[in-house]
Amino acid sequence: MVGFKATDVPPTATVKFLGAGTAACIADLITFPLDTAKVRLQIQGEKQGAVRAAASVQYRGVLGTILTMARTEGPRSLYNGLVAGLQRQMSFASVRIGLYDSVKQFYTKGSEHAGIGSRLLAGSTTGALAVAVAQPTDVVKVRFQAQARAGGGQRYQSTVDAYKTIAREEGFRGLWKGTSPNIARNAIVNCAELVTYDLIKDALLKANLMTDDLPCHFTSAFGAGFCTTIIASPVDVVKTRYMNSALGQYSSAGQCALTMLQKEGPRAFYKG
Repeated sequence: MVGFKATDVPPTATVKFLGAGTAACIADLITFPLDTAKVRLQIQGEKQGAVRAAASVQYRGVLGTILTMARTEGPRSLYNGLVAGLQRQMSFASVRIGLYDSVKQFYTKGSEHAGIGSRLLAGSTTGALAVAVAQPTDVVKVRFQAQARAGGGQRYQSTVDAYKTIAREEGFRGLWKGTSPNIARNAIVNCAELVTYDLIKDALLKANLMTDDLPCHFTSAFGAGFCTTIIASPVDVVKTRYMNSALGQYSSAGQCALTMLQKEGPRAFYKG
């Protein structure tokens, strides 16, 4: 483009989509064992009362969970559901992150100065759209990560088999099981993560503590991720359990949350 340097040309929507999805897949490859450990911790003690669950704890802490899985099921178990996980990241992150700037500009009517309200709306909108697109991949990923708990039996033989089996046994609605708590979780995640990221970065730049480069982005992302984890954990646990549940185990996500509270107490919402 005449008059523009390469770095001055804004990225196209396609570049944003592919960039967001690819970056999320790379991150997933690195952090997937941690996510698998989180899922195992979240579902631990699900069918027991608080006293029995405490007496028969199989996993203790993130590192303990990883070591136990590697010892009892083999190191490959830490990557159960990776294919579905990468499918999820390509579809989910592409929409959630790739559309964020465009949606934010829509709500601000093209203004360069986005207020907190516009950022909240943009984050919630892209999160809901991303869940609607990627929910089946999330259901399959979670079920693969959790399936060894059922007496060590294989619930599904492959990713394709999982999609087919869920659709056949639970209907196509089964592939979108847990969409409501997932939308709620991702609205919280987007508001806490993307918005907090923007606010932290803006504060660092305005205070002249950092320049707009990699250390600034890393610091902003670290702070945003920490805030998001604390705020979104209860909804995340309910989402994981409900998506992984057998047909008829819970009538709704609300009933799943109530059962957790009654049988395991408030601390269950921060498992993992």
